[in-house]
Amino acid sequence: MALMEVIWSFFFPLVSAAVAIVHIRWKHLTGIAAMETFLAWQLAVGLGLSYVYAGFGHLVFPDRVAMSIGWPAGSPFQREVGLWDLSIGVTGLLCLKVRPMGFWLATVIAFGIFSIGAGIGHVYELVVHGNASINNAGPVMYMDLLYPVFLGALLALYDRMKKRMQIRQV
Repeated sequence: MALMEVIWSFFFPLVSAAVAIVHIRWKHLTGIAAMETFLAWQLAVGLGLSYVYAGFGHLVFPDRVAMSIGWPAGSPFQREVGLWDLSIGVTGLLCLKVRPMGFWLATVIAFGIFSIGAGIGHVYELVVHGNASINNAGPVMYMDLLYPVFLGALLALYDRMKKRMQIRQV
């Protein structure tokens, strides 16, 4: 497994966690404000920037990306996947400024459907066709399957904390 592939798979979520921790400590945030900040940075950087980056790869270097996944070069699927990645990436970036829970929920659901579906596709390709290419059966597969679950869990925890705060204020 190439070290750079592992690093890039986890780079954006880890950077977003570091940025969030710095932000939380700098602003002395606690409780729900800290959770909201951490989640916003995960959505914006962990999801947003990582998918803008992925979209760029699919759109600008489609044959190189296809080969790294174990797929044939020259397929028009690269353009479609690249545009999807770019669109969900921009949506993730918007989560820094657009804070209604419904927007965040829609972002996580749309991302989760695509990402978990892609992860299942990677598992299928590995098991049925023996595709052990680094960007099929490597860290990308695990991130596709686990990162949307992580974001969903964070969002559910944030929502639960927010509802508790509202009950206490009544």
